[in-house]
Amino acid sequence: MVKISEFQMKDVVNVADGRKLGNIGDIDININTGKIEAVVIGGAGKVLGFFGKDEDIVIPWKNILKIGEDVILVRYKDTTELKHIEEEA
Repeated sequence: MVKISEFQMKDVVNVADGRKLGNIGDIDININTGKIEAVVIGGAGKVLGFFGKDEDIVIPWKNILKIGEDVILVRYKDTTELKHIEEEA
């Protein structure tokens, strides 16, 4: 079992390109089933979820491949989509 505070301390890494996406800032929970639907990674430059200009990254729970001791491996959009998002910022 993992505590939410421990979950938020782990780095989230995209297996498609090995890139660190950030840390989990929030979790979407389905209140009817009690299951986690997605994790949310706050956009870069945000302070306590505010004052940032980058979009949050929402990763569906089914895209989490492995939760390790120090890192969470996820499958996130392909790298061309990520580059396009960065260029707009």
